[in-house]
Amino acid sequence: MNIRERLEEREELILSPYAQKSVATRGRVRPEAECDIRPAFQHDRDRITHSKSFRRLKYKTQVFLLPTGDHYRTRLTHTLEVSQIARTICRALSLNEDLVEAIALGHDLGHTPFGHSGEEVLNALYPGGFRHYEQSLRVVDILEKDGLGLNLTHEVRDGILKHSKGKGDIIIRDDDEKPLTKEAEVVRIADVIGYLNHDIDDAIRGNVISEDSIPKHLTDRLGHSVSDRIDTMVRGVIWSTLENGKMELECGEELESCIVDMRRFLYERVYESTIVHSDFIKCSRIIEDLYEYFLKHPAAFLKETGREDFYDDPSTCVRDFIAGMTDRYAFSLFEKLFLPMPWSIPV
Repeated sequence: MNIRERLEEREELILSPYAQKSVATRGRVRPEAECDIRPAFQHDRDRITHSKSFRRLKYKTQVFLLPTGDHYRTRLTHTLEVSQIARTICRALSLNEDLVEAIALGHDLGHTPFGHSGEEVLNALYPGGFRHYEQSLRVVDILEKDGLGLNLTHEVRDGILKHSKGKGDIIIRDDDEKPLTKEAEVVRIADVIGYLNHDIDDAIRGNVISEDSIPKHLTDRLGHSVSDRIDTMVRGVIWSTLENGKMELECGEELESCIVDMRRFLYERVYESTIVHSDFIKCSRIIEDLYEYFLKHPAAFLKETGREDFYDDPSTCVRDFIAGMTDRYAFSLFEKLFLPMPWSIPV
């Protein structure tokens, strides 16, 4: 028995009957030899962590555009915080931590530069629209490793695709919308808990709102600090799920209502506020101009990307390229293509 098999045997002993066991994975898109050390989902987590798209998350906006302060979140720190919250819930419910961590670390790989503003622009420009969760799956399936993809398991791919809920229900109740695993449901909830609380924390740090501006019924129920509110929400998910006896992910009607109200407050006072939104309107123009320029100048696109030819429809290739950019690379490329540079006499 090798190390992987011993770890798979341990999962059978300690994980809940509702957990997705590594040995029972539905497999990969392309069959490959199993690692003799790592179970399938641990292997997926490692592939995501070592990918280029994961590293680029550190220079992609979460809420505030290229903040000068050291303590504002980026898309990378958001991802790590979601992973931590998801693992806490997962461990308490005796689910598969490797699987939940792989999904959490990969869930935002397809996010555009400039946060959701960038997503909205590409959604309007690209025929058929653009959704970051679909792009995240495209990243791991196709774009990583120069077109080879990461060849992840079906469970991780499904969790990445189904992690997003926008302004929809916090808890999934429609069986047709549920992901394949309980672990993926945990990531969906952890994502909400994560962005609600750290985006509010950043908004307070940036003087967009104050702690006192949060509705009193929410602070009374959820807590008067970010850590208290995260703790309240995480505990609510854990205990409500354990108490129902069916491992149906839930957090209780009252708590869910407060989370919805907190999300509404966040959208109205932060995401859609003039202070935060005005700069993203300018960033939208950057994405629009880059998209139109590369479609009109295919040779320039190939030169910039170092390719000899298009691997797909030109609009799809340009969309993939722009979606993968960091904020700072998009700024730099826009400057290079559209802004005049001071002229100097050659020496």
